[in-house]
Amino acid sequence: MAFRGVDYMHIDSLFSEDELLVRRTAREFITREFLPLIRDCYREGRFPTELIPTLGAIGFLGANLEGYGCAGMSNVEYGLAMQELERGDSGLRSFCSVQGSLVMFPIFTFGSEEQKKRWLPEMAAGRKLGCFGLTEPGFGSNPSGMQTRAEADGNDWVLNGEKTWITSGSIADVAVVWARTGDGIRGFLVEKGTPGFTTSDIHGKLSMRASVTSSLSFADCRVPASAMLPGAKGLRSALACLTQARYGIAWGVLGAAMECFETARQYTIDRKQFDNRPIASHQLVQEKLASMITEITKAQLLAAHAGRLKDQGKLEAAHVSMLKRNNVAIALDAARAARDLLGGNGIIDDYPVFRHMCNLETVKTYEGTDHIHALVIGERVTGIPAYR
Repeated sequence: MAFRGVDYMHIDSLFSEDELLVRRTAREFITREFLPLIRDCYREGRFPTELIPTLGAIGFLGANLEGYGCAGMSNVEYGLAMQELERGDSGLRSFCSVQGSLVMFPIFTFGSEEQKKRWLPEMAAGRKLGCFGLTEPGFGSNPSGMQTRAEADGNDWVLNGEKTWITSGSIADVAVVWARTGDGIRGFLVEKGTPGFTTSDIHGKLSMRASVTSSLSFADCRVPASAMLPGAKGLRSALACLTQARYGIAWGVLGAAMECFETARQYTIDRKQFDNRPIASHQLVQEKLASMITEITKAQLLAAHAGRLKDQGKLEAAHVSMLKRNNVAIALDAARAARDLLGGNGIIDDYPVFRHMCNLETVKTYEGTDHIHALVIGERVTGIPAYR
């Protein structure tokens, strides 16, 4: 059966025709082109790079940026697109989040006009790919401790250090790399093939298997002065990029939650036990479904409101922390409840539930752990930064 969405409280009435059209386009793409591939991709541990040109053609790369070949979607439209992409798989939404929010956004926001013209149209079309190098082996939740350095040498910069857990690292044509300089933390564009810049993929993942995850290494990697993002000054610039990505994540996980809920709902109606009655007729099953749909609905409302605030320029980083923390948590709970309702069938890949559940364990951790976002919210309501 075609996916009809999950809308208990007429959430669709909050969206315009243009917003619903974007969602419908994404939904049809996932159903027609992505879902037939994802089981094998997850088994094989590969990202379906063959779909990248289509993602560019339908405007989902850098979707909420203006000009330079980008679609110029509103933030609500962008959120609905991310929702449908993650209904397919977190790896797909993660690829789009990195390309748009973590690579195109910093070039758009902090880059020179020359950098924008060179990279953004190609990236919007999917002809060039990017990655974002911030996390290091010794510094995840505390990026201010980064050890990667960039030293000025004449008209060049020489980078040394390592980055890890980098989505799209080995397939990227350019990396946005954050490094410590004598003038504070700055951002650089490091192109694939630059001497001293190497990548290696991380293997053995039990989550996000349909996603490329890499480490980056810089050993006397020399880049020209023009590689620096001129407007990116200090860690605040890097964190602004993460805020953009977290917003997309918070919408995306709703898609995973909806897919798990709808799979469980239909399964419990079809599955007959105890006098040939559907297990959906039992109170304990209905209680689980009721809890799932309630939390999904609350998260939908939170996402829709945040999207409107973002389009009005009123959404703050602390708001995004609540959005990401809440929505990932309810999505993971929904996946776990769905797995329980499917019984033994919940662990096989004939159904999407266990794949989503494993992916969401990673999504809960990356781009700010649950605990870090709790401290951001805590600082907002008390004025006291507990993580310093």
